[in-house]
Amino acid sequence: MQVRRLPALRPAVRRRGGRLLAVAGLGLALAGCGIRATEVPTDFGGAPSRVPCSMTQPDLSAQDARGVPVQVFLLCGSSLVTVDREVRVPDGTADAQRRVIVAQGLLDQLAESPSAAEKEAGYTTYVRGGMSVVGPRAGDPDDTLRLSTSPPQLTSYALAQIVCTLSDSAAAEGDGSVILGGPGTESLRRYECTDSVRNSPSGNRPPSTEVASG
Repeated sequence: MQVRRLPALRPAVRRRGGRLLAVAGLGLALAGCGIRATEVPTDFGGAPSRVPCSMTQPDLSAQDARGVPVQVFLLCGSSLVTVDREVRVPDGTADAQRRVIVAQGLLDQLAESPSAAEKEAGYTTYVRGGMSVVGPRAGDPDDTLRLSTSPPQLTSYALAQIVCTLSDSAAAEGDGSVILGGPGTESLRRYECTDSVRNSPSGNRPPSTEVASG
């Protein structure tokens, strides 16, 4: 009886079998390390967007020439950030009245809802509209500003925004502080805008010291 011999495996088949065994071995090794092997790349989408808390500064030369360029502090994330604004001051205004006009303009700007671009960047404000400011009473220091809402009644966010904005403006003496009072007879206080207030207004009310008033 004639015995029929099976043909030997071709080298190409042996090489392909070797590659399959190598891939299988690699899969087992990855599984043993707690890593799941995948045959195709996995698309997890784009990286999550982050709130930049920064904007391109506007061109002041393109703004109304009758306005005085100013900066106000808005809340972005957990800190205060400056944005550019304008306040109109009539020509020939006396210095004492000019301070009050600038202070009122700054309060109004703080109370305005942020623009669409500012909202998209994460800016917000806690200063409510309708707040007014007047100058010193008889016996008050010349640089006193009295708010229609007593400062202690303001939230820490709103007070920090107001103190940092006013103390960094022509409405104050430019030393990083501002004397504020309310409509009543409570004592005047000199408030300071510190780094800790700017960085974390939620947990740091602006430090203040009592100011004597006649």
